[in-house]
Amino acid sequence: QVQLVESGGGLVQIGGSLRLSCAASGIRFSDYIMGWYRQAPGKQRELVAVSTSGDSTTYADSVKGRFTISRDNAKNTIYLQMNSLKPEDTAVYYCKLVYIGFTYWGQGTQVTVSS
Repeated sequence: QVQLVESGGGLVQIGGSLRLSCAASGIRFSDYIMGWYRQAPGKQRELVAVSTSGDSTTYADSVKGRFTISRDNAKNTIYLQMNSLKPEDTAVYYCKLVYIGFTYWGQGTQVTVSS
């Protein structure tokens, strides 16, 4: 059974940093796509950053230059390093895994950026 466990959210001041982690269990191969999405109150869920097994990455324009996605295939874990955080980054961040044709979501972790 595939499971995703997220960690690292919290409350941070404007300009601060956070690092999110998402560990996948129950998968056997490193050929998967993992990424981060976020959903702010009253808004649709949106892509933040995605990493493929070929080390290709995609970022939303709003986070380019501030966020970095990375992966550790040995641990089946992805990370999202978030720097220079802004109030508009406040949202629930979800990890997403696409593996052998199936899509899995983490439970979400709250990130709140305040002044």
